[in-house]
Amino acid sequence: MSDTDMKNTENGEKETVSRNFIENEIDRDLSEGVYTTVHTRFPPEPNGYLHIGHAKSILLNYGLAKEYGGKFNLRFDDTNPTKEKTEFVESIKADVEWLGADWEGRLFFASDYFDQMYEAAVKLIKKGKAFVCDLSADQIKEYRGTFDTPGKNSPYRDRSIEENLELFENMKNGMYKDGEKVLRAKIDMASPNINMRDPVIYRVAHMSHHNTGDKWCIYPMYDFAHPIEDAIEGITHSICTLEFEDHRPLYDWVVRELEYEYPPRQIEFAKLYLTNVVTGKRYIKKLVEENIVDGWDDPRLVSIAALRRRGFTPESIRMFVELCGVSKGNSSVDYAMLEYCIREDLKKSRARIMAALDPVKLVIDNYPDDKVEYFEVANNLENEELGTRKVAFTKELYIDREDFMIEPPKKYFRLFPDNEVRLMNAYFVRCTGYETDDEGRVTLVHCTYDPETRNGECSTRKVKGTIHWVSTSHAVKAEVRLYENLVDEEKGVYNEEDGSLNLNPDSRTILKDCYIEESIKGAKAYDSFQFVRQGYFCVDSKDSRDDALVFNRIVSLKSSFKL
Repeated sequence: MSDTDMKNTENGEKETVSRNFIENEIDRDLSEGVYTTVHTRFPPEPNGYLHIGHAKSILLNYGLAKEYGGKFNLRFDDTNPTKEKTEFVESIKADVEWLGADWEGRLFFASDYFDQMYEAAVKLIKKGKAFVCDLSADQIKEYRGTFDTPGKNSPYRDRSIEENLELFENMKNGMYKDGEKVLRAKIDMASPNINMRDPVIYRVAHMSHHNTGDKWCIYPMYDFAHPIEDAIEGITHSICTLEFEDHRPLYDWVVRELEYEYPPRQIEFAKLYLTNVVTGKRYIKKLVEENIVDGWDDPRLVSIAALRRRGFTPESIRMFVELCGVSKGNSSVDYAMLEYCIREDLKKSRARIMAALDPVKLVIDNYPDDKVEYFEVANNLENEELGTRKVAFTKELYIDREDFMIEPPKKYFRLFPDNEVRLMNAYFVRCTGYETDDEGRVTLVHCTYDPETRNGECSTRKVKGTIHWVSTSHAVKAEVRLYENLVDEEKGVYNEEDGSLNLNPDSRTILKDCYIEESIKGAKAYDSFQFVRQGYFCVDSKDSRDDALVFNRIVSLKSSFKL
């Protein structure tokens, strides 16, 4: 759902620009004078870590504010103290900042407005638009009716304004138990929209709040609090996901009945769904509590913190969100698209270094014992600006075990007895023998080198295979973690019988004795590299130390995904 406009490029040429339906609505509001500016917000509830779907909302709301020269707020909808933690507040702030959405000091909490919300509820009571109800939660549900049948009025609906004011104040003063009384909006029990059938707007909850402590024992419901927060902050366009579409009449009712001069407008868009990933907070909470993952930022998850720890970049997330687009219709996106975006971001911006993840020693028998040569190697052949580095070459090297076979199949062009290969950027070597342990596992490969083939070049003959290597005396030992999907993709995310997760038992492989070239020394948390022929890897931010580096594989080198 988009229109197109024309804009001038830097060359003065006309360029077609696609506009999504939200931009079209904002354009109309501005042209008709409904609003003179654009003010958006991202309003998470601090009851867990944000995931990739939230990134779309963050970047959409922030992007709209930037596009129209407006403002963007970060606001925590902390109206439910039973699930909220300061830990989640801090993690969300870090995520939003990392994505590049600058709230410019406009950081708010719904709890900042609890006094104003209480006064707003009192105003509704005085207008005869709210009443205190003694029905239990089950009775309220029963009275509400169904999609096919209208609800029926609460027996407490016609209490006088004076009685309601007294009872509501008593609720605030802690005179009732949890669930004993609620405040409900008085709208229409016959409405075809169930959300308009006298919804609860305040409940008793004797809970300590992370921000207000024990000041309150009553808390507003989200549907009542949210439009008030938007109105107080001067939000013009309340951009939210499709599940709130049926709640929009209640949103509009609240701001209308409270008579705000410049009421905000709610617009809904489709959520971002990724195939074969776990995003549900209760499922992630269970995975964390049962130690199936090592926290909300475990690199196998798609929380923003987990993606950051794994090695994804803000640029790759922004590219992904842009590719997904903005629409009114729910759809799912293949996880491979997200992997495509991180590859595109890293392939020209990261150094390509050599690493033996499953190492076996290679000895060049005719190379001088104490000699060390340094080869100057390009950091990235696709980006000369990344420069070069010097790589040490010695008699003893590590190669990857998969690059040597005793009895290779056809079209295996790597190292095997009497075969010659190129050591990347160095020399041609020919296998002259090998050693094995008692179980037949190769422990050592013997080779000779041709000194005339320095830099891997030779005018008299060619080789079909090139393998990478690391000097044993100049290598850095590290732990490497290889990640696959957390769920069993063949079975799907959820078990249909009991709703449990179909987990992949091989979602993480830990390689303890890997050897990486010494240019990796000094790498810090979140630094990322391409390991030649292996994939892209990032220094783990939680478990890595200067003297014991740990790398997470961000993504392999190749994918079947096509734009």
